[in-house]
Amino acid sequence: MALCSSQKTWIVHGILAGTAIAAAIGARAYLGRSKKFRSRVVGIIPARYASSRFEGKPLVQILGKPMIQRTWERSKLASTLDHVVVATDDERIADCCRGFGADVIITSESCRNGTERCNEALEKLEKEYDVVVNIQGDEPLIEPEIIDGVVKALQVSPDAVFSTAVTSLKPEDGLDPNRVKCVVDNRGYAIYFSRGLIPFNKSGGVNPEFPYMLHLGIQSFDSKFLNVYSELQPTPLQVEEDLEQLKVLENGYKMKVIKVDHEAHGVDTPEDVEKIESLMRFNSVGMCSESDALIKTYVSNELLDSVNLKVCYSPLDDWDSLVLESKVTVMFMFTATWCGSCGEMSLILD
Repeated sequence: MALCSSQKTWIVHGILAGTAIAAAIGARAYLGRSKKFRSRVVGIIPARYASSRFEGKPLVQILGKPMIQRTWERSKLASTLDHVVVATDDERIADCCRGFGADVIITSESCRNGTERCNEALEKLEKEYDVVVNIQGDEPLIEPEIIDGVVKALQVSPDAVFSTAVTSLKPEDGLDPNRVKCVVDNRGYAIYFSRGLIPFNKSGGVNPEFPYMLHLGIQSFDSKFLNVYSELQPTPLQVEEDLEQLKVLENGYKMKVIKVDHEAHGVDTPEDVEKIESLMRFNSVGMCSESDALIKTYVSNELLDSVNLKVCYSPLDDWDSLVLESKVTVMFMFTATWCGSCGEMSLILD
């Protein structure tokens, strides 16, 4: 799913505003010392097998692939990430990830949340990184542009140690505790996150006219702060809401927030799997890897001197690559859906 033009404008304007504010408080000299401020970025996908709501969730099949694989494939498309790894304490998940080519870091079972798991994985990596992106393993449709957006927001906001993303909340999700809500200030910094409806009005119901914001699972940290975070004691609001990002705010640190246009949400319960699969079938969202059944067309000046069609291997079909070459302009017909994020068409199979 491609970002709409208004969304991209929002992100760019947010970054420019952040730069201006940073300069106003004297950060220009700090940024001017190096053009490589927070430039080394690693994406870490924390994954655990045990879950009270959905045991074994990372390995659940999403249209023929484990969910963790779909999240990893989408993350690899982000241009700001120098490296992507999976951090897990479970050998079943580790074996699965190694099978599709992912780098895996084994972490301890004592990690209390995904952020602590990311910190332990960071310490075990051979290279040093300035920014760590915590990519939720239950976001199989995460858009690479959103990953890039939160990274760039942190890179231009030296007063922030954390960045994340929100999107518009659907009114029917207003009272769902699995949909975390967020409110921000006029400068794009987080004020609060809650499983309850925020802001809450006197009527006690959802106001369909109010622009409520839904928090997405993607988070990026300054790597130095990530180590500090793990040493901080749990805070009352964090424990009550069961939201680890509240520990950042309760300890007085700043968190930059970008708003994006994102239709899909993560997989929280088994019932969400069917919703995600339906979205992928009808909108071709997430069907961007070479192992999906895709048709690629190469067009020059709207006239085709030669046509190359490649049907990549699909586990459902025993197809090999199909190549058609012609010296003259040709016309062909097929049925497909368009994936705007990668510029590819997904063949609709009978």
